[in-house]
Amino acid sequence: MDSQWRKSTRSGSNGACVEARSAGCLAQVRDSKESAGVVLSFSSSAWNAFLSDLKCETGCIRFADAQRKQDQAQPQ
Repeated sequence: MDSQWRKSTRSGSNGACVEARSAGCLAQVRDSKESAGVVLSFSSSAWNAFLSDLKCETGCIRFADAQRKQDQAQPQ
C-alpha cells in the first residue's frame, strides 16, 4: 500500500466501498463517497491482522466472536 488513496479492485459499481492508504507507520481507511469525512487509522500490526482474517476461511467467525466478547465486556 502506498500514500495514494486506493479503492479495491473488487469494488462494485454501487458506491459501497472504502479506500485505503499508507500514512507513515499507519494504514488509513475512509468511505470513498465521503472523501472529506472521517479517516480511520490503524497500526501496521492491526491492519495486517485484519487482512489476514479476511483471507482466512474462519476470519468472519473469529471477528464475530471477538466483537461479541467486546460487547459483553461493556457495561449495560
